[in-house]
Amino acid sequence: MQHVEREIHKKVELCDAKGQLNPEAIGFARKPLIVSNLKGNFMRKKKWNYWCVFGEEIMFSATISHLDYATVCFVYFLNYETQRFYEKTVVVPIPRKNGMADDSMDTCRFNHPDMDIEFLHDRKSTRINVQVDDFDGEKLSAELDITHPENHDSLNVVIPWNRKTFQFTGKHLSLPASGSVKIGPQHYTFEPVESFAVLDTGRGVWPRESTWNWGMASQRSDDQTIGLNFGGKWTDGTGMTENAFFVDGKMHKIHEDVLFQYNDQDFKEPWQITTKFSDDVKLEFIPFFERVSKSDLKLVKSEVHQLFGYYNGYVRYADGKKLKISQLLGSIEEHYAKW
Repeated sequence: MQHVEREIHKKVELCDAKGQLNPEAIGFARKPLIVSNLKGNFMRKKKWNYWCVFGEEIMFSATISHLDYATVCFVYFLNYETQRFYEKTVVVPIPRKNGMADDSMDTCRFNHPDMDIEFLHDRKSTRINVQVDDFDGEKLSAELDITHPENHDSLNVVIPWNRKTFQFTGKHLSLPASGSVKIGPQHYTFEPVESFAVLDTGRGVWPRESTWNWGMASQRSDDQTIGLNFGGKWTDGTGMTENAFFVDGKMHKIHEDVLFQYNDQDFKEPWQITTKFSDDVKLEFIPFFERVSKSDLKLVKSEVHQLFGYYNGYVRYADGKKLKISQLLGSIEEHYAKW
């Protein structure tokens, strides 16, 4: 008999009065119903909003993250054809400003001489503004408008390691994007018919060391808008997953763990994603570019191998029908963090 995760239908607070996990928050929701009222847990709380926008020519990403003892923000872009890539990170230890709201959908800002990032959110849209004076020796300016359609589902999940370590993650996929990114003399435009944004937002209390896999995609295919979201390692054995696919904004939850099979000596070899027991997910990911990000700041250490490429294969609806996945642009990663 297949395990079915508990679905949440009304607002619930993530933490109890002591700052521990509220058992009523364990489950998943199709809307942002989990109120991330993090408290206590000095030096252990993690908050972040990660945006990744896939255009026709480039992929652009910006992140604001707060780790209690440091604010870590980064911006990167990839030109698919030329494979020009650049990433810039700014770390502010023991931040007194630039905090992040508990509500992951609230507006957040990071202002620093080396980088300005704004995620200006209202109920129906998010405005992303990024300014970096020295980005690979050139000035970067990004102004993007992301639409949050009212009828779109999102994946909101609470992962319970135990009462003292837990994570709320929100994945918002297939969000239409418009606007522009300018890097020096180069000007890239995003049209909402073919450009889609993914928001990964997290609020939680993590163990000191963690490793996870994450795979995602958002793109038009055969007159449908398809989104994929899969996670591994970090959710295994918790009874909850972040596995789902989206068709024209409607989420189809996958309650089973998935396995990521790949060569950790050569991440650019093909990856396989399959459900652990059934054949409900059978996907191959063929990378064309590897982003490697390593940092060792004593308190914070991380290593990310994020691949960009294409998904092929299928996922299965609850009624048994298959949804064919063909050359769906997205990313996949292995991430180790000591934080």
